[in-house]
Amino acid sequence: MTQTFIPGKDAALEDSIARFQQKLLDLGFHIEEASWLNPVPNVWSVHIRDKECALCFTNGKGATKKAALASALGEYFERLSTNYFFADFWLGETIANGPFVHYPNEKWFSLTENDDVPEGLLDARLRAFYDPENELTGSQLIDLQSGNEERGVCGLPFTRQSDNQTVYIPMNIIGNLYVSNGMSAGNTRNEARVQGLSEVFERYVKNRIIAESISLPEIPAEVMARYPAVMESIATLEAEGFPIFAYDGSLGGKYPVICVVLFNPANGTCFASFGAHPDFGVALERTVTELLQGRGLKDLDVFTPPTFDDEEVAEHTNLETHFIDSSGLISWDLFKQDADYPFTDWSFSGTTEEEFATLMTIFAAEDKEVYIADYEHLGVYACRIIVPGMSDIYPAEDLWLANNNMGSHLREILLSLPGSAWNKEDYLNLIEQLDEEGFDDFTRVRELLGLATGADNGWYTLRVGELKAMLALAGGDLEQALIWTEWTMEFNSSVFSPVRANYYRCLQTLLLLSQEDARQPLQYLNAFIKMYGAEAVEAASTALSGEAAFYGLPAVDHDLQAFPAHQSLLKAYDKLQRAKAAYWSK
Repeated sequence: MTQTFIPGKDAALEDSIARFQQKLLDLGFHIEEASWLNPVPNVWSVHIRDKECALCFTNGKGATKKAALASALGEYFERLSTNYFFADFWLGETIANGPFVHYPNEKWFSLTENDDVPEGLLDARLRAFYDPENELTGSQLIDLQSGNEERGVCGLPFTRQSDNQTVYIPMNIIGNLYVSNGMSAGNTRNEARVQGLSEVFERYVKNRIIAESISLPEIPAEVMARYPAVMESIATLEAEGFPIFAYDGSLGGKYPVICVVLFNPANGTCFASFGAHPDFGVALERTVTELLQGRGLKDLDVFTPPTFDDEEVAEHTNLETHFIDSSGLISWDLFKQDADYPFTDWSFSGTTEEEFATLMTIFAAEDKEVYIADYEHLGVYACRIIVPGMSDIYPAEDLWLANNNMGSHLREILLSLPGSAWNKEDYLNLIEQLDEEGFDDFTRVRELLGLATGADNGWYTLRVGELKAMLALAGGDLEQALIWTEWTMEFNSSVFSPVRANYYRCLQTLLLLSQEDARQPLQYLNAFIKMYGAEAVEAASTALSGEAAFYGLPAVDHDLQAFPAHQSLLKAYDKLQRAKAAYWSK
């Protein structure tokens, strides 16, 4: 078998692919290659997924088909090892009360009477960073996955790199502020760590460049000429009508970062891609392949025009959009003729061991502490790296404003609604409670509760605003029901099935008619049936009477058996739990 080695990797691509695929089979995961893209020469991307759990999927990119597949499989292990596939979901009572929720080496810290952050969590530096005013409470740090207040706060062990001391960081903070940033898997410990650290630099420098509207120096033609495969990809894009700028994003040779921007003159938009690696050529290749990961040439019309509004560009919501799908705003200043920094033909490359040491010195020079959790329980080296002040995707204030556990206390109540028979005022009181607790009307209820509902029922599209319409119907407040029904039709109908959209048109009509005292409803029944169909008229009528207000929401039992998607997720997690238990018992 041929052996293909590429810079930055400690094993041949063929060996990595075979090893990763075999390990997945050994663990009981059956992965399929769902789609491939090769829009221009030397740019490949692949989407892989679990045949039995559609929520477990990754994308890979590379200059060759093998490199893209190795990338996707590596990311799959990264997300299995760090439990990232399960970061947005409640794992149920059985796991919440099992021997361990996340890892056998986790540590639980009981809540205190005054709800202070329990002693033993975080170090002094982290406490000062996350909670400078000493306002954080222990109950705010309960993890979404267990939601187990009785057990307390779950802390995961990280090694503080400056002195190799173990520090316990709440899973809640990791999930809320860092999401997938700084996670990596690789053939060796150093290879994975270099990749994880590079990703931290990439996103940190990207945010700085975008937020500060920094003007970057172009990479000279003679330097680009060293990378003919990248040049061929760029030439093909330009021939297709997409001008490309390739920039040195190192900010004067300080960071191993490249920026490549694609213009789409057909609609006046642009898209900036960033990549990082100690090796200049690897960083450049990654940036170009990232530009087209999961995209064909017909998918390059969804971005935004450059702007002179630097304040809007610097807003945190814009930077979050760039993290999610890179479709955020870019300042025209990025493209100024006179750059803010000179071009630097930088290189931080060496062996992966040397590269790790080099990258760590950059963090030390910035006075940034690095915390690393290493994972080898799946037979593949993986890690999660946290660099407070550099790798945060969301600000610490989100622990107060947008914590993923905010709706956990409502889970049992909301799931019981379809089969409920409360007093009318209790339904209306729940609307008040949702208002008082500050839930955004646009929030999807399934995300608030941490549920994988599947797309085949009303829970999938249910937002807090639509829930208020249902509660108002159940509570007999038809005026309020009309307000929230019209809100639902305006803001949520685009994601409804035709049947659900038709139901809401019918419901709105019946609600409007209910306000017309002089009109007799039976006079219009025949016309309504012809317009909306007998089923919709019947469903809307029973909702109007308060008998069955929760249209399309199946009753949900304690074990969430009503949601096959959630069950498939729990089955996947059970495979991981068994592997963890076996590894840590050695």
